[in-house]
Amino acid sequence: MVKRKTALWIRKTHRYLGVFLGIQFLMWTVSGLYFSWTDLDDIHGDQFRKEVKPAMFTNVSGLDTFSSRYAISSLRLKSIAGQPYYWVNDSILIDAVSGAVKRGISREEALGIASEHMLDTLRMVSVDLITAVGKHHEYRGRPLPAYVISYDHPDKVKAYVSASDGEFQRVRHQSWRWFDFLWMTHTMDYEGRDDFNTILLRTFSLLGLITVTSGFVLWYVSSPTLRKIKRRSSQ
Repeated sequence: MVKRKTALWIRKTHRYLGVFLGIQFLMWTVSGLYFSWTDLDDIHGDQFRKEVKPAMFTNVSGLDTFSSRYAISSLRLKSIAGQPYYWVNDSILIDAVSGAVKRGISREEALGIASEHMLDTLRMVSVDLITAVGKHHEYRGRPLPAYVISYDHPDKVKAYVSASDGEFQRVRHQSWRWFDFLWMTHTMDYEGRDDFNTILLRTFSLLGLITVTSGFVLWYVSSPTLRKIKRRSSQ
């Protein structure tokens, strides 16, 4: 049998590890429940968006009108508030009719783009241009500058449109913000959210394994049933 002193040490180790890791275990459980009970499409804000039909244009100019000015490595034809534009080399916006360079989009154009993507029942309350965001901002990692269009809705719905090329970027709302917070606590990546190889996560995972193992060991050394079985086998 395990000595009493050893059993007490195992019990104390298990108890203090449980207290130390308890909050993180709780967050893992709560976040896991939230993820399994929510629809990812709803988290992305699809319930606030409408289906956008591909734009059709017949009056666009050919590439020869501006190709001599740029060494083209990438090219997209896109619609901005119903008008055709070329997005060249992921940096230059060119009017697909006149061939003129466009220096970003206006506030009114951003509203038009948002109205093409968002439900008509949503009432817009403000439009702001943002040029920088913090590492925990809901629009982090996306193109800047950008317009943020806020709507009068209990879920504090916001739509983001890139000011450089007029691309509709993201919808953010309260459920997404809860998802983002819980995902951060789940991965324990408090910087970018998606790194599963942080030292903190590895440490807590290892300590969690030790806690569970110590619980099994504690049950083994303190189980009256096992003691009876061992006594019988020794007779």
